[in-house]
Amino acid sequence: MAVTGRFVLLVGLGVVPVLALSILADAGGWALLGWLLLCLLLGAVDLAAAASPRRVAIERSIPRRIRLGETATARLLLSNTGIRTLHALVRDAWQPSAGAARTRVRLTLPAGERRAADIPLTPFRRGERRTEQVTVRSVGPLGLWARQATLSAPGAIRVLPPFNSRRHLPSRLARLRELDGRTSLMIRGQGTEFDSLREYVRGDDVRSIDWRATARRGAARPGQEVMVRTWRPERDRRVVVVIDSGRTSAARVADEPRLDTAFEASLLLAALATRAGDRVDLLAYDRRVRARVHGATGAELMSRLVDAMAPLEPDLIETDWAAVPAQVRALTSQRSLVVLLTSIDASGAARGLLSVLPQLTRQHVVVVASVADPEVVAATRDRSDRASVYRAAAAERAMLDTDRVAAAVRRLGAEVVTAPPADLPPALADAYLALKAAGRL
Repeated sequence: MAVTGRFVLLVGLGVVPVLALSILADAGGWALLGWLLLCLLLGAVDLAAAASPRRVAIERSIPRRIRLGETATARLLLSNTGIRTLHALVRDAWQPSAGAARTRVRLTLPAGERRAADIPLTPFRRGERRTEQVTVRSVGPLGLWARQATLSAPGAIRVLPPFNSRRHLPSRLARLRELDGRTSLMIRGQGTEFDSLREYVRGDDVRSIDWRATARRGAARPGQEVMVRTWRPERDRRVVVVIDSGRTSAARVADEPRLDTAFEASLLLAALATRAGDRVDLLAYDRRVRARVHGATGAELMSRLVDAMAPLEPDLIETDWAAVPAQVRALTSQRSLVVLLTSIDASGAARGLLSVLPQLTRQHVVVVASVADPEVVAATRDRSDRASVYRAAAAERAMLDTDRVAAAVRRLGAEVVTAPPADLPPALADAYLALKAAGRL
């Protein structure tokens, strides 16, 4: 049972005149007691006339997945199986991070009919956003008292990474087509895998002339043009993306967790590599495998990637880098591009990474990608007062530590990509394209 504000107002409005009359009539507190009993009687009658909230059948209609930042509509379908008209206040108990614009809906539900209640959701966190119960408060005809019941109606919506970096995909695909030689340019695309022979035209690299094919063609048809080889970038190569989900990935840079930036970079790289004909595997690891995507291609790959990333949160433990080479070998035994998305801000935290890089670089092409903090760079320029000078000195020291770790990574045979959160995904995609153009994959 619940008491409405109308009942409180009714009691309050009657107290003053009842007290005034009781004083004039010298009736003491009996008039006030009678008024309260009358209000309680009206409330009890109102409660008895209210429809039963337990006679409501609830169905849900919820999108299964939604990207972070987008808005979806969660629909409640309520059916009145009782014999009385239901005047109800319905509350849907979504988690706060689901971003429900409103959780309470008033509706009138005649007997034997069904009504829909729409609740807009704009989640502001990744993962499974859930609701378990719906509370129905049935108000009586007078609106004084209400009957209330909490009904089980579980529902969930999976909030996927936003993939904002997909805006960089068209320009990188255009560069990939240039490498593949499929666009009309004065400079033909380069690659390392033989594709076909064609006649020489102005602008071709003379080093691509195939003299044997030219001689054979000249012997068969004298006076024909010189023949050149055409190349295309390698295809069907392996790209293994390893995301560090340890404690360093929980740090926020530019109001975004490092882990979320790693997701953006991984998705852009996976979309680009798939279009290039390469196979992409994903591994999120700290001391155990937190997410793993293996053997998927095309649209299935992107779907499985975002599903695997959605519930993943950083674990506040140190990453066990010694186990990473074995995890990579479990995914592939052939030479691959291994991308390690981690932090190289401090030499102490990067010691485990540096210890295993020789094992990886002996067999694979390794790229270490890390987020750079733009606030640290900005702090080095501000020297307006004493506190700013000390802050700038600390920022310079932090940048020197990062440069020192990056130099150590390069000496061990790996490439390094560092950029602010918004620039890391396209920078990693550019590094991938550069490796393709150089024939290092």
